Amino acid sequence: MPERPIRLFGDPVLKTVSAPVEQVDDRVRGLVADLIDSVRLPGRAGVAASQIGVNLRAFSYNVDGEVGYILNPELEVSGDTELIDEGCLSVPGLWHKTPRHPFARVRGIDLDGNEIELSGTGLMAQALQHETDHLDGLLYLDRLEKDERRLAMKEVRESDWF
Repeated sequence: MPERPIRLFGDPVLKTVSAPVEQVDDRVRGLVADLIDSVRLPGRAGVAASQIGVNLRAFSYNVDGEVGYILNPELEVSGDTELIDEGCLSVPGLWHKTPRHPFARVRGIDLDGNEIELSGTGLMAQALQHETDHLDGLLYLDRLEKDERRLAMKEVRESDWF
């Protein structure tokens, strides 16, 4: 399957809480294939289903050469938040200091219904938090501190894609 176009800031699907995957069928298998194809492009650490217009709890990741996916992820974090430079495919060209926990873990299932767990620090922790936020209807802009958010929204309004 080909990679799918990324939905941009302002698209209502990005602010919608995603529904759980209730049944793994051909539609869900196709979604996972599209997510994997979409995340393999250079510069992508993760793609959430909502970013390609599908309101289901699924995302793919591509961190340190490891590519995969998870369905119905439930996030756990630990450690005090740190400000980390972060961007988003749905808000192209913008990078802002975003509060993120240094460790994250998600538990969910694979296409066979088996329980899986992903965890990590650094970019993996950031990606797990970022993609789970998408599934909860949040963009990284929603996590920015007040002054940083004001600056980011100004940049969005002045961008050539908005």
